[in-house]
Amino acid sequence: MSQPKTRQELYEQIRKTSKQEFILSEMIRLGFWEEGTSQPSVPADIIKERGELQRELNKLMAKARKLENPDLVLKEYRQKRLKESKEKQQENREKREKERLERAEKWKERKSKEIVYLGEAISGGLQDTTANEEQLKRFGLPNFEHAAALAAAMEIDLGQLRFLAYNRKVSKVSHYKRFYMAKKTGGKRLISAPMPHLKSAQYWILENILNKVSLHEGAHGFRQGHSIVTNAQQHVGQDVVINFDFKDFFPTITFKRVKGCFVNLGYSEQIASVFAALCTEPDVDEIEMDGHTYYVAKGPRHLPQGAPTSPALTNIICYKLDARMTGMCKALGFNYSRYADDMSFSTSGEAVKDIGRLIWSVHQTAESEGFHIHPDKTRVMRKNQQQEVTGIVVNEQLGIDRKELKKFRALLHQIRQTGMAGKSWGAGKDLAASIWGYANFVAMVKPEKGAKLVEEVKQLLGKQTPTHKTGLAAAEKDLARKIAEEKERLAKQQEEDKKDGDSWKMW
Repeated sequence: MSQPKTRQELYEQIRKTSKQEFILSEMIRLGFWEEGTSQPSVPADIIKERGELQRELNKLMAKARKLENPDLVLKEYRQKRLKESKEKQQENREKREKERLERAEKWKERKSKEIVYLGEAISGGLQDTTANEEQLKRFGLPNFEHAAALAAAMEIDLGQLRFLAYNRKVSKVSHYKRFYMAKKTGGKRLISAPMPHLKSAQYWILENILNKVSLHEGAHGFRQGHSIVTNAQQHVGQDVVINFDFKDFFPTITFKRVKGCFVNLGYSEQIASVFAALCTEPDVDEIEMDGHTYYVAKGPRHLPQGAPTSPALTNIICYKLDARMTGMCKALGFNYSRYADDMSFSTSGEAVKDIGRLIWSVHQTAESEGFHIHPDKTRVMRKNQQQEVTGIVVNEQLGIDRKELKKFRALLHQIRQTGMAGKSWGAGKDLAASIWGYANFVAMVKPEKGAKLVEEVKQLLGKQTPTHKTGLAAAEKDLARKIAEEKERLAKQQEEDKKDGDSWKMW
């Protein structure tokens, strides 16, 4: 038997239903109305209906009481709105936190694959990872989905790749060792030799990207199967030979142009930006302060003279220039070739009368392609003069300047008599390398004559004979000033700078 209810419980039950409903339920519970016996349905239904009506009436009365007290209504309304607002705020906080965590996870994943910032002025376009795959296939170049894939191909981690490519306005670290080399024509030229880690990355780009790109037939510098000899051959025996030299050739080719070069090859803007950053560098001022050396960038990034990638990039970027110059020469009846920043033109017969027109067209075409002709280095050489192309005489056949060859033989005689002390040859500081280089140069142009000269130098220098690589470098240094500077740069950049080491790890 169930426990009797307290008065409070009875009141609560009556309040929840109605008095009649309660009496009916109690009568059934107490046995006054037997359960399961025939019961009058109508009174019970009426009682339940009355209960429903009573409840509705109670609600209406409660509302009426509230309307009689507007402050209470307003208070309850405000409480309700406050509760809803707090619930909404909590919901929004949870939603924002979830979105923040999702963004953080996506950002973490993205940073593990992509380089999202490379410093001021060169980070635009890093979000674009879409490559032109058809263009890359046409050139036979590898595709990289993102910077992490590029770093893996270069066998370095993404952090080191970012360190090597990062553009800093002020830094304690320099990726280049800078020094000046004397020019044969006077003055000096700044050479920027990359440090070991950057040099390794640049050689990777050279071998895996740049060397695979087809160049214009007019370009002869720094490409396999071509040399200063092939550059000079087509100008042999001409009535007129004209040489032009670009002004500030490497500084003219800026980061923007180098990046555009890689984009044109088919690479995404992100990968192209990384490549361009690895291959360019701004001029810097070295400032000593508080016992530290700071490298302060001045001016835009451009191709450094000394990086192994710079000559190959100039050949690719100059493709359109070479094509336009070749087309112009065919129309005017001239021959054309280019070795680095030296352009040579030649002709015979009736076309000689169009020299003025050619010179004007060369200036206009160069300017429209973003280059500038050096005003003091244009040479027009006629048949009655000694005609030279990249240091090689081309009047009747490929030859060597007789006066210079005579001086060289005299130098060898002096060395044989009194030794190498106090003697020099060309602008190079390494006399042995310069002598060996010139002998190899003669052998390259005049094989029979050069072979004897090489043997003589070899016997004279003995153990001081430089390596074949150094000899070739010095050879072109003596009579082709551009290859001279590039090759000697390769010799000097072999010096390891201990500061480079693992500095990227500390960055």
